[in-house]
Amino acid sequence: MFEIREDDLSGEPTRRLLALHLAGMHANSPPGSVYALDLSGLTAPGVTVWSAWQGDAIAGIGALKLLGDGTGEVKSMRTHPDHLRQGVAAALLEHIIGAARARGLARLSLETGTGPAFEPALALYRRRGFVNGEAFGGYQASSFNQFLHLALRV
Repeated sequence: MFEIREDDLSGEPTRRLLALHLAGMHANSPPGSVYALDLSGLTAPGVTVWSAWQGDAIAGIGALKLLGDGTGEVKSMRTHPDHLRQGVAAALLEHIIGAARARGLARLSLETGTGPAFEPALALYRRRGFVNGEAFGGYQASSFNQFLHLALRV
């Protein structure tokens, strides 16, 4: 089982995983199509980051960005390579969904890419009930990106 805790991004393991995440986004996305938050973006007001740990090892990260209109955005979901296919991302996503509900949000949304590198994450989001929909929060739709949404209130 993983321990999920709020993360202030000051620890070296978290920073290394964030750097790996950003490098992966740039390697698998066309120029100008990466909307992943860097360290300054993840420490901005309205953004909460959680990390999942297995003992002393970081297993993954994920974040919730409040958009101010009753919507939250899932950001920076990344599983450490040593912990792939062990349920880390699912545990973090459930935690983020729970936090969004606790904050009274009506919807969770996310922007992601298209292609093989994004398929595992897309499968996770769709299994959890996210559906494709319109651009949100200032994003511009393109042939590369896609937008998924999860209604939190019925």
